[in-house]
Amino acid sequence: MEIQPLEDRVLIRLVKPEEKSPGGIFLPDVAQEKSAQAEVIAIGTSDEEWPFKAGDRVLVDKYSGTEIRLNGETYTILQRQDVLARIKA
Repeated sequence: MEIQPLEDRVLIRLVKPEEKSPGGIFLPDVAQEKSAQAEVIAIGTSDEEWPFKAGDRVLVDKYSGTEIRLNGETYTILQRQDVLARIKA
């Protein structure tokens, strides 16, 4: 199954947060900060120019969007304005 976001929405997969603190201590799931980095999976059908494309790494608003599960993976659909920046390698 494949999902195509509509209009100005973006499908992302959050990058897994760090499991260790800078001091080397393993953090339980409840202590890990929600990741703000994500990989763009698909962009919406809007005719406007997009500043990023599928495969790009981006920073997103941590608490925006709607989480969905598809084929055992967790994704988030959010609006384009919730993407804060593109990460350049």
